[in-house]
Amino acid sequence: MSAASQLTELTACPRCDKSPLSVAGDAYRCDGCKTDFPPISNIPWLFADPDASLGEWRNRLHFALQQLSTDAKRLTSCLKSDALSALTRQRLERQLRAADEHRSALRQILAPVDIQSAQASYESYLALRTRLPTDQGISTYYSNIHRDWAWGDEENAASLAQIRTVTDGGTALGNTLVLGAGACRLAYDIHTELDTTSTVAMDFNPLLLLIANTVMHGAQQELYEFPIAPRTLDDFAVLRKLSAPQAVDDRFHLVLGDAMRPPFASGVFDTVVTPWLIDIIDEDLPQQAARINQLLKPGGRWINFGSLAFTHADQSRCYSTEETLDIVEKSGFDAPQVNEEDIPYMCSPASRHGRLETVLTFAAPKTDTVKAPARHKALPDWIVTAKESVPLSTGFRNQAMSTQIYAFIMSLIDGKRTITDMAKILEQQKLMTAEEAVPAIRTFLTRMYDDSQRSSGF
Repeated sequence: MSAASQLTELTACPRCDKSPLSVAGDAYRCDGCKTDFPPISNIPWLFADPDASLGEWRNRLHFALQQLSTDAKRLTSCLKSDALSALTRQRLERQLRAADEHRSALRQILAPVDIQSAQASYESYLALRTRLPTDQGISTYYSNIHRDWAWGDEENAASLAQIRTVTDGGTALGNTLVLGAGACRLAYDIHTELDTTSTVAMDFNPLLLLIANTVMHGAQQELYEFPIAPRTLDDFAVLRKLSAPQAVDDRFHLVLGDAMRPPFASGVFDTVVTPWLIDIIDEDLPQQAARINQLLKPGGRWINFGSLAFTHADQSRCYSTEETLDIVEKSGFDAPQVNEEDIPYMCSPASRHGRLETVLTFAAPKTDTVKAPARHKALPDWIVTAKESVPLSTGFRNQAMSTQIYAFIMSLIDGKRTITDMAKILEQQKLMTAEEAVPAIRTFLTRMYDDSQRSSGF
């Protein structure tokens, strides 16, 4: 069976669930809803709304490159100062050179995304109630690339050891899906070191998968690392050579898609691995667990790996370890085999920022098939249909008042008025007393000033 045939048999349409998708060359198509899914550098682009998601990723790419251009201009401006010490000038020149080379490298790596002709369609998002997370961009988890393929041997080995611990040494994983594979080193190690029939590594970030695709097939990629806490002057920008120990075989597949709309058929995987995923994904854990249950064959196994750090506005969704394991058992799984251990985390030799992280790893065999959850809806009906009342929530009410006041403050900035002058006007408009207005205006303008001074970073 060809590599393309292996992957095709596992697929299903993320829009209508028809399986499998048909394939022609590197392109996939759903014969049910007549949707075409384009390849990006031979990686299937299996988002439920392929055109809209591709268009949005292109926009995010352009924004990231614009930020790097802005950073370069700021560095150039700094270098015009005659007050710089020799060491400071040396550091800034190094950073400027790295910013220019980094922007050029990214433009080349992401060319397969940028050259596509599809245009973003917001209506497509509305119809399907999907969207890309607003806090995730091209550069999100950028440091993981260097950890995975440059300096992270100790952490990578420790991560794989956790998988071995809960799987009897990693035997007989069968057809394996890694959801939220990131820069793909754990998926790569599982495939090359453990007993898998095939491995599918899926993530929604094209930069991570495009780089992984390059290095895992034997090529070398050079990219700058920009540590959060550089150890020395030279560590502010470090050119790294990214490479894999060996090339993967044709049983390893990359897929670009959304873990909340996984483009796979029910009951086709023997193992599903969720590394550093369940506590950050924008879907409640019981729904995630049911979705993973659907992907697994009877007797299949769910392996979770990572730190549990649930953060959500709804505190009922910020689960403890005990609640997490209880949810797993109630979602058609046997009692999980659990292991907790401290392992190195992001310990770059160029950074002071590395630490030990306590990771929770569990393996839970599927014992029952639970009811399939409804397709994930990232947008509520009142946004989608435009026919339902917009809820006047406390949060919206507070935001509306704050926005009105901030807009009014901005309208008062004329290059002449002081904060005290502006406070008196707010008092005249009966918005607040002058005594209250001065610290409020100062806080707002401080935030605006800080935002204008902040470097985008990468």
